[in-house]
Amino acid sequence: MKKELQLPVENIKGVGEETTQLLGEMGIQTILDVLEYFPYRYEDYELRDIETIKHEERVTIQGKVQSMPTLQYYGKKKSKLTFRILIGRVLVSVVCFNRPYLKEKIQLDELVTVTGKWDQNRLIITASEVKIGESTEKGTIEPVYSVRGKLTVKGMRRIIQLALKQYGSGIEDFIPQELQTKYKLLPRKEAITYLHQPISPNHVKHGRRRIVYEEFLLFQLKMQALRKVQREQGEGMAKQFDVKKLQTFITSLPFPLTKAQERVVSEIKSDLSSVYRMNRLLQGDVGSGKTVVAAIGLYATYLAGFQGALMVPTEILAEQHFQSLKEILEPFSVRVELLTSSVKGVRRRELLGQLENGEIHILVGTHALIQEEVNFTNLGFVITDEQHRFGVKQRKVLREKGINPDVLFMTATPIPRTLAITAFGEMDVSIIDEMPAGRKVIETYWAKEQMLERVLDFVEKELSKGRQAYVICPLIEESEKLDVQNAIDVHGMLSEHYRGKWNVGLMHGRLSASEKEEVMRQFSDNKVQLLVSTTVVEVGVNVPNATMMVIYDAERFGLSQLHQLRGRVGRGSEQSYCILLADPKSEVGKERMRIMTETNDGFVLSEKDLELRGPGDFFGNKQSGIPEFKVADMVHDYRALETARNDAQILIQSKEFWHEQKFQLLRQYIYHTGVLDGEKLD
Repeated sequence: MKKELQLPVENIKGVGEETTQLLGEMGIQTILDVLEYFPYRYEDYELRDIETIKHEERVTIQGKVQSMPTLQYYGKKKSKLTFRILIGRVLVSVVCFNRPYLKEKIQLDELVTVTGKWDQNRLIITASEVKIGESTEKGTIEPVYSVRGKLTVKGMRRIIQLALKQYGSGIEDFIPQELQTKYKLLPRKEAITYLHQPISPNHVKHGRRRIVYEEFLLFQLKMQALRKVQREQGEGMAKQFDVKKLQTFITSLPFPLTKAQERVVSEIKSDLSSVYRMNRLLQGDVGSGKTVVAAIGLYATYLAGFQGALMVPTEILAEQHFQSLKEILEPFSVRVELLTSSVKGVRRRELLGQLENGEIHILVGTHALIQEEVNFTNLGFVITDEQHRFGVKQRKVLREKGINPDVLFMTATPIPRTLAITAFGEMDVSIIDEMPAGRKVIETYWAKEQMLERVLDFVEKELSKGRQAYVICPLIEESEKLDVQNAIDVHGMLSEHYRGKWNVGLMHGRLSASEKEEVMRQFSDNKVQLLVSTTVVEVGVNVPNATMMVIYDAERFGLSQLHQLRGRVGRGSEQSYCILLADPKSEVGKERMRIMTETNDGFVLSEKDLELRGPGDFFGNKQSGIPEFKVADMVHDYRALETARNDAQILIQSKEFWHEQKFQLLRQYIYHTGVLDGEKLD
């Protein structure tokens, strides 16, 4: 990377102290930052034929004013101006927000040029710009940048033009020529210029195509290099286990493995016997049989003479896993024990001593496993369930209890492939995408709020059969800002409705850990038949007797979250139901409800959720591991992401990449990000 591009922004002629400070607040420090500050959209001033415009496109149209503008005021100093124009034989409504002064300027039969967002269904254009008279800027495309403070879009355009003029010649191409030729990519300098100074939509398209591939390739090179280092420098211990004994164990299970489970077991066995340390993510929908796969891996570890550990986020989940593993493994002389913060005193000291001298083969527990006094003899396999619930440091501490143990992360949150290969690019990903035979599909219904009485009758019908039910609400207490049901109000209403018949419990995030555990224990023991809760029951609760799930204001949840909530029922042999109470106003909200009633496949839902919500919302706020690209979009550009990942894998594995001159700039990028130590890999 040329040093001149690393110079501070004040080196651009015409950029003063105040502008430098404003740019700094926007995260723009260097000349390269300026050049890579791309527009988030473009204003297209080319006049369009109304017949060719697509719904929600940003366009420029021209027509004669057919009605005098009407002005409405609302809120504090907010206004809405509406008038109609005739384009050919089509009457179009123009809506302008917060520009009341236009009322005096717009006259009947006058020609106006309007730029804005087109609503095909209602023939409305929401104007960002209105010009009186004929357009004088036919065919121009203007980049629009995100700005703040006193800095205007025009000001930002000027700064970028100055930077291109003075320093554009210093933009280097670091993508190898053969890849540029293979994919017909523009040179980097040309692509950046096209994005800032486009003459036609084609310029934007080709400039964007080059930068999208580049962003994905650089990120995937970093991920694949990190994976290579972790594999080759994190020396694993090849585990030798008796394959026949392992097969006998698998055959003894009360049910045959699905093909998906068999595939994943084969991948885990291969990792365990490899000299490289396992670093694998296991995805499996609720009820797909991840615990059985974990048990097989733990038994193979035991046969090889090593200890195993399974860390889960809650005590109840730890107890459930402990009981399951004990039942499966103890007949084969494997000693499984449980360690949580509830295990105290003499019992705790006994357990820790037995763990240290190797008498305990498998330890299941919560974050209690990572406390300093917990020592293993020879920890060889670490499994973390619902790994996103633990911090990176917590997972790291558990790994360090052994000498480079194999690591398996499990999650019941189906992650779309595009996100998995981006956020978890340095890991191997296994997927159990098949349900065990005979498992009943949860019947899902969408009901409007006015059908609540019928829904409550349905719940009562299930409870009278001896079953249990969940009722989920989006908020704990009433909010002035949001008109949504809250857990405390709903708990009060249901307690009154079912008074003398059923016990109604309440759970939410403000309860302490011990209070939550107690509520869940009462529900598990059927002392509470109806549990009103916020989304804290989303992960890791297993009450097979619960067959009913009612979700209030379901439109407020994403598809993946709704699916996770639905997965709390359907865990026993009885038919289970999920009712979505929702009155969505938006098309996206209605689409979510439709999709939920049509499929129970978590991976299908996760892909749809990603399309509807975008990657930023999928994991919640700024989940670490999801990169922010300047131009690329993981959802819409997924083919480019797959291509870049394959190219990155080939490059990282090739000797030429690490030694040939033509790859020098790419190598510099990887070292510059701090992922690698140059000396170790050369």
